[in-house]
Amino acid sequence: MRTKAYNRENAVIYAKKWALARNPEYYDFDGLGGDCTNFASQCLYAGCKIMNNTKDTGWYYLSLNNRSAAWSGVEYLHRFLMSENRLGPVGREVGENELDFGDLIFLSNGTNLYHTLVVCGFSNAVPLVCCHTIDSFMRPLSSYIYSESIPVHIEKINIY
Repeated sequence: MRTKAYNRENAVIYAKKWALARNPEYYDFDGLGGDCTNFASQCLYAGCKIMNNTKDTGWYYLSLNNRSAAWSGVEYLHRFLMSENRLGPVGREVGENELDFGDLIFLSNGTNLYHTLVVCGFSNAVPLVCCHTIDSFMRPLSSYIYSESIPVHIEKINIY
């Protein structure tokens, strides 16, 4: 399997454009538990331009009824990104000081992951994030209440 670089600039441009709105090409999951991971996946896709259409374990969106769990489910996206040998984006858990533009932060309540944020900037080393569900544009991570944050650096995109 070959790799290519993640286009962080495209991911952040997309995140900033759609943080406070909805792209009509995608379903709005706010009424089905939240839109944060769907939004993060859209940003990731803007930065990698490749989906993994593997049923059950892939990462893709064709429609509301034809998508992977990893596209819109927090735990599933985290699990997908931690898988090294699959087509698509590959991430690695890092410290907050290792985050870069376009990376993701997963929030945990101590038991489960419940929210996905896209890093779009920094202020005095504090990540500034964009996200959906409670729509936010360049919101400081420090303004959230959570038990644990799990920063994930997008290392590469696996391609064939």
